[in-house]
Amino acid sequence: MSGELTPVERPRFLVLGAGSRGTTYADHLARHPDQGQVVAVAEPDPYRRAEFAQRHSLPADRVFASWQDALAGPRLADAVTVTTQDADHVGPAVTAAEKGYHVLLEKPIAPTEAETRRLVESVQAAGVLLAVCHVLRYTPHTVALKALLDAGAIGEVVSIEHLEPVGWWHAAHSFVRGNWRNEAASSPMLLAKSCHDLDWILAVAGRPCRRISSFGSLTHFTRAHQPAGAADRCLECPSHIESTCPYSARRIYLGAVERGETGWPVDVITDDVSRGGILRALADGPYGRCVYACDNDVVDHQVVSMEFEGGLTASFTMTAFSTMRGRNTRIFGTHGEITTDSRVITVDDFRTGERRVIDTAVGADDGAAGGHGGGDAGLMTAFTAALRRGEASLVPSTAEESLRSHLMVFAAERARRCGTVEVVPQR
Repeated sequence: MSGELTPVERPRFLVLGAGSRGTTYADHLARHPDQGQVVAVAEPDPYRRAEFAQRHSLPADRVFASWQDALAGPRLADAVTVTTQDADHVGPAVTAAEKGYHVLLEKPIAPTEAETRRLVESVQAAGVLLAVCHVLRYTPHTVALKALLDAGAIGEVVSIEHLEPVGWWHAAHSFVRGNWRNEAASSPMLLAKSCHDLDWILAVAGRPCRRISSFGSLTHFTRAHQPAGAADRCLECPSHIESTCPYSARRIYLGAVERGETGWPVDVITDDVSRGGILRALADGPYGRCVYACDNDVVDHQVVSMEFEGGLTASFTMTAFSTMRGRNTRIFGTHGEITTDSRVITVDDFRTGERRVIDTAVGADDGAAGGHGGGDAGLMTAFTAALRRGEASLVPSTAEESLRSHLMVFAAERARRCGTVEVVPQR
């Protein structure tokens, strides 16, 4: 949607899904009540539902066990956050839009191209604002970087090289043991994790992507790489094997608790974040499984090559086998080069020989636990400002832009599976 909206002085939000992302956006509103307020929630997990309701002082008649129940009656709010699991985005988003809610939609839009198109078209037809949570577009780092490029700091951009270092333990947590481990249950890795990055590259390139190819596979996290004598659960594994395994659940989760870290990812595996609670979760829950004995099938490394309008080229690498840190990017222009680690931007000017270093730190890292380098707050500030001021243009991750970057992802997955170079649809 573009153009004008009916301004809402203090937007009211119905949160559909009170997991990590829904809680993050709701907590932002609690810290910034001038931007909006949470007035209702739908969450199937009783513990999270009750905790969320208490945290935001919600009355019983504004607390629901399902999104269907929340959307069955009269409209309760001005906007919804659709922060359900990936495969459960279409139903709540389309239903909410048809009832007149503006929609803040967690990425990815949907697991398939057909569902993605249907959701976008349905929300646009309803005439409400749709903002997909491509939070990397909203970080101070991205804003500063785009300003430099738009000002011609390195001349015309010719090529982009972008790395997403997922982090070895984050990969084990989310994409081997966790909710996004299996394509049938969620979506391909490039969509679940890295649609952020292809969307970001599209924004930085500032022009349509025309052709795309990709290579990648599940190489390491398979039964074939399980050490001889290892058990299928970390708590049952012989100590001489478990103690030296970087992916040990005992090491990852109990280690975090011992350091006093009881938020993400620890609070994902259990509501009881005591040592005893963690041990019970690891004894019989999915996060206590050996990474070589799970039902995961998503890739653990992937590269994507892109050709944009005008000849600009870009490459993207996603790897599980790294430390967890900010994205690393190099941008090559006709008059200079930019190197960045998602915080510090270094500009080398070929014309003057000068080097500029710009620190865009906001006191948080680039990960989910640190607010995505300020992107979570930037997204919420932009979305609520668009509603308050009635200006849809304040949201850069528009329905059309997000659809374009998702079409890049789906084309890249076709290319990876078929060994082809794919033309990227523009609509």
